[in-house]
Amino acid sequence: MSITLYSKPRCVQCDATKRAFAKQGIVFTEIDMTVDAQALDYVKSLGFTQAPVVVADGDSWSGFRPDKIKGVATELARMTA
Repeated sequence: MSITLYSKPRCVQCDATKRAFAKQGIVFTEIDMTVDAQALDYVKSLGFTQAPVVVADGDSWSGFRPDKIKGVATELARMTA
């Protein structure tokens, strides 16, 4: 499963998402939207206006979503079982 976190500096929800991913042992790629204009355009094309934005194999969401993070962790555990 490929997981990308689109974030920005000094973002409380971005930091909370990163901590939750780390706690669950979820490996992800982080892209800073303030230095990558293409990433920002992509996130906007998905209809999001709030950071962070997480894209995980067809699913995407914005903001700190513990329920979604737990769902990703469960799916990853199922895939490796």
